[in-house]
Amino acid sequence: MNLQYRIDLLSRLGEYMAGNDENWLQAKERAGRENGWFIPAFVDMACNNIAHSFLSKHKLEKWANEYFSDNPEFQPKTIGIIMAGNIPLVGFHDFLSVFISGHHQVIKTSSKDNVLIKHLVSKLASWDSSINDRVKFADMLKNMDAYIATGSNNSSRYFEYYFGKFPNIIRKNRTSVAILTGNETTHDLEGLADDVYLYFGLGCRNVTKLYVPKGYDFVPLLNAFNKYKYLADHHKYKNNYDYNLALHILNKKYYMTNESILLIEDAGVFSPISQLNYEFYEDEVSLNKSLEQNVADIQAICSIGKIPFGEAQCPSLTDYADGINTLEFLKRIE
Repeated sequence: MNLQYRIDLLSRLGEYMAGNDENWLQAKERAGRENGWFIPAFVDMACNNIAHSFLSKHKLEKWANEYFSDNPEFQPKTIGIIMAGNIPLVGFHDFLSVFISGHHQVIKTSSKDNVLIKHLVSKLASWDSSINDRVKFADMLKNMDAYIATGSNNSSRYFEYYFGKFPNIIRKNRTSVAILTGNETTHDLEGLADDVYLYFGLGCRNVTKLYVPKGYDFVPLLNAFNKYKYLADHHKYKNNYDYNLALHILNKKYYMTNESILLIEDAGVFSPISQLNYEFYEDEVSLNKSLEQNVADIQAICSIGKIPFGEAQCPSLTDYADGINTLEFLKRIE
């Protein structure tokens, strides 16, 4: 199975993911039934982003050829992957990276997101049965040559303990922020709404903290956020909103809301579901100081001149989680 053949298989998988095959539609529907956070609109968005941003043949060739070529002496290693389950197919990029490298992999899926990735691997195996030797699933990952593990700050300590003596990538909690100047257009603010609300704010690329200038007018922002007001009808999200609202009321905390999100002045970059923190800055110096203090927790920064508003959840193949180049890592363990 040479590199071009692997690319061709993945490109075909992208076409499948962008299509309406009945089996694929059933898999997406089942994923939503098993995880109430995976509503159809968000599952479709995640799958379409992967199909178009990751699995384009041209993009795959440009990405992979920089690191890998066919080597008759290549001996594949076995990579253990522990996937998260916060948003649909959040671990797909790790699967893709190992597959494109030619290494074998054993995947431990999250119980929150195990339907889609298993279905896609089975689809690949239906086209080429040797996939079953290259990609396996297991609940325990022992005696791997290397590990890629994604989890919380707490679970990362366990990962370090168990996998620290092996080549590894161990990821912790991350989140994203946005910097506003007050000169944003309605289009910009509606794009920011996507960055905040998509996947209910559960992804590491979701904006959970705003940096705004002193005297910032929040009314246009809250109005733009109304495009996602329908999420207030989602029971799991509404339960979080009601709980956080009650806490702020009991604690006499000042808040702003459009009845689907709570805006709270808080220095923390992480915020609970249904809440968006904000912090005022006076000048570029104070802004940069705050960003530097939180640099280890920030995955992406949305602003004019950085990641455009509305594109935080549309990463490219080279937008690596935690800024760690997965292909370089896999290249080193050949």
